[in-house]
Amino acid sequence: QVQLVESGGGLVQPGGSLRLSCAASGFTFSSHAMRWYRQALGKERELVAHISNAGNYINYADSVKGRFTISRDNARNTVYLQMNSLKPEDTAVYYCMVFGMNDWGKGTLVTVSS
Repeated sequence: QVQLVESGGGLVQPGGSLRLSCAASGFTFSSHAMRWYRQALGKERELVAHISNAGNYINYADSVKGRFTISRDNARNTVYLQMNSLKPEDTAVYYCMVFGMNDWGKGTLVTVSS
């Protein structure tokens, strides 16, 4: 079955950086677009970034454009989210998701605080 394991979260100061990873298995990774979502406490889950199966089509939520970069390594079945210039409002649990499927990992918590 589909398995998604997110990692790389933690506590970081405002202006800092983190790199999230999502290791995927149970499906043909190179055939599927991938997404990163986040959910802050008391808020709905929101789409952060999308990458096509080949990595040649990418888009971002307006709130993270210019600060976050999504990428993927199809040889490693892994999708990444490089997060720079982090702000307190980026604090959330971050999840990866296979576009078109309804499978979610457990997420990784990112806390941006001084």
